[in-house]
Amino acid sequence: MNRNAILIGVAGGTGSGKTSMAKNIVRDFDPRQVVIIEQDSYYHDLSQIPMDARSHHNFDHPESYDFDLLKNQMKSILSGECVEVPIYDYKTHTRAVETISVSGQKIIVLEGIMVLFDPELRHMMDIKVYIETAADIRFIRRLVRDIKQRERSLESVIDQYLGTVRPMHEQFIEPTKQYADIIIPEGGHNTVAVDLFKTKVKSLLRLLNSETERKMP
Repeated sequence: MNRNAILIGVAGGTGSGKTSMAKNIVRDFDPRQVVIIEQDSYYHDLSQIPMDARSHHNFDHPESYDFDLLKNQMKSILSGECVEVPIYDYKTHTRAVETISVSGQKIIVLEGIMVLFDPELRHMMDIKVYIETAADIRFIRRLVRDIKQRERSLESVIDQYLGTVRPMHEQFIEPTKQYADIIIPEGGHNTVAVDLFKTKVKSLLRLLNSETERKMP
């Protein structure tokens, strides 16, 4: 595959700090050259099942993600093609009609709990990161987020955490840290790790740009 971009995978449990880490990674770069893509955008559309059953769906199992679409779009992006990234509606658990166009960026940051799960997807990545944060901190962050941003009740968040989130983390997510090139405690709050990481990304970007110039007629 003729690569036109760098792919960085940022994994970790729910509430670990993946999003803040992703934002800190790209902060020093030209915003026209970077894009953050959330793996949650690739949840399967649940419009085919009754509304009351959707809230009981296991969103923390690998099968809840459309890995085929995700991998195909990552291949296209890395090849320099334009793709339409889906937008997921967490209130209805369906994909929105609107999409997000991604094209031409040099640095692609893919963040999500399962980004290091699929071997083919891992193989596309230039850097693989796992964010490790204490379970109690992660739970509190998820609790606050789901209540404030997704209008969930306290009871529903706790039930989901104990029923699926925690056991799925232990079974599917935490084991993927063995595939990470680097494990960062506390994510974006770890400023030393973030600075070192940015240096590596800049090095890869220079290498990519040099390779691109070499191939130009």
